[in-house]
Amino acid sequence: MARKKSNGDKKSNSGAIIGFEAKLWEAADKLRSNMDAAEYKHVVLGLIFLKYISDSFEERYTHIKREVSNPKSEWYVAEPDQQYAVLEDPDEYLAENVFWVPRVSRWSYLQAHAKSPKIGVLIDDAMVEIEKCNPILKGVLPKDFGRASLDKQRLGELVDLVGGITVGDKESRSKDVLGRVYEYFLSQFASAEGKKGGQFYTPRCVVRILVAMLAPYHGRVYDPACGSGGMFVQSEEFVEAHGGRKNDISVYGQESNSTTWRLAKMNLAIRGIEGNLGDHAADSFANDLHKDLKADYILVNPPFNMKDWGSEKLRQDVRWKYGIPPKNNANFAWMQHFIHHLAPTGQAGVVLANGSMSSNTSGEGDIRRNIVEDDLVDCMVALPGQLFYSTQIPACLWFLSRDKKNNRFRNRRREILFIDARTMGVMVDRTHRELTDEDIDRIAGTYHAWRGDDGAGEYEDVPGFCKSETLEEVAKHGYVLTPGRYVGAEIVEDDDAEPFAEKMERLTAELRNQILKSHELETIIESNLGDLNYDK
Repeated sequence: MARKKSNGDKKSNSGAIIGFEAKLWEAADKLRSNMDAAEYKHVVLGLIFLKYISDSFEERYTHIKREVSNPKSEWYVAEPDQQYAVLEDPDEYLAENVFWVPRVSRWSYLQAHAKSPKIGVLIDDAMVEIEKCNPILKGVLPKDFGRASLDKQRLGELVDLVGGITVGDKESRSKDVLGRVYEYFLSQFASAEGKKGGQFYTPRCVVRILVAMLAPYHGRVYDPACGSGGMFVQSEEFVEAHGGRKNDISVYGQESNSTTWRLAKMNLAIRGIEGNLGDHAADSFANDLHKDLKADYILVNPPFNMKDWGSEKLRQDVRWKYGIPPKNNANFAWMQHFIHHLAPTGQAGVVLANGSMSSNTSGEGDIRRNIVEDDLVDCMVALPGQLFYSTQIPACLWFLSRDKKNNRFRNRRREILFIDARTMGVMVDRTHRELTDEDIDRIAGTYHAWRGDDGAGEYEDVPGFCKSETLEEVAKHGYVLTPGRYVGAEIVEDDDAEPFAEKMERLTAELRNQILKSHELETIIESNLGDLNYDK
């Protein structure tokens, strides 16, 4: 399945770039004025969320109204007062998993007051009423649109702009237009915020690799550093794309940043995903909200090289089976937290800084050796640089498997697959790179062929790209897991079939011909100089 590198056309994997989102972003960004991107994010994404649930409500409202007004319908109600009572009955909406939206929270009401100087207060009131009527959203929605520092004229223009997004018709809903706009804005805000943006957003192509490699068809999916919930969104999309249903997987997450936690709750609500993110933001180390969870799949992008993670209070923690993590770097605290939560046949895909593959400081080498010797490491992937908004630190992917001989795949105990993808991807702007669909397919296909997935083809080592190695060989390298150590150099094919002697004869003749022409040019130049009285 693994094959040679291709230099052919590569399709960009920016799933967000599908149409009008870029124009919408440009228009919204013009209204930003002097507001910081981190602050503006909550204004825009809050309005997009409000528009989404209002549209869903209106669609249901229109359907009910059509039915209660139709004498041929079994829902028909003759009296106008009774029709109104049915239309304004929250149960008629909640029963169909549609958020109940009070009158003062409906988009039509807010857009009618978009030019009012009180528009900020009206939006805040709308958010409060929605939370009252839908307990699942309690404490989630932003409610500071009325603050004095927010320009109400620009806010009204933004309401008009978001109101112009067509999502109510069947076609737009089938394309998940608002969900994709939401993701596009998340990625753009991550880019605008630079380093801080990485706290809530993992680039889509990186998430897609994790999902494509692990193929989470069903079971419990867990992300203890879930950011805005991108891992869950992609997992759900994967399940549906492969003929499954959303409820084939159960979603568990945790996020320590309270504003990011709210973003995740809204992101899942827009997608119709019922996830357990706890009822508040919390640190996975100090306050594990899912202590008893054993997950079938863990997909996670924890903060790189995190310092001050509270190690002093956790020295005797049950999670440190493979060694006490250093107090000034949480990489192997995270790794052991993930392992602790893996089910007996569970698998994990983890994004970490490259240093985790080779560091020997503060006991990290010993922890890595213990994890390798316990035969938990299934595959290592070295990523190209410039994939992340938050850091220029080179990153890699760890794939862990609790049971490398389970019946779903071939027995691959005491083996590790190494993939070097550092030369893959295309630059999408001056500073950011993306992996293409072709890149993702090649990486995931190689892993599946090596693992023995049905229909994945036959695996073979490819110099410079992939190598299947034994733990004994890894031990000889001091348990360093950097793929470049194992895959070797790429074989460059020499497509020059011309025999050496013939090639030299041809090139010599060409050189002599060029020398002869140069003498002719010298003669012409001297003659011209003479005509200008500049001869010798």
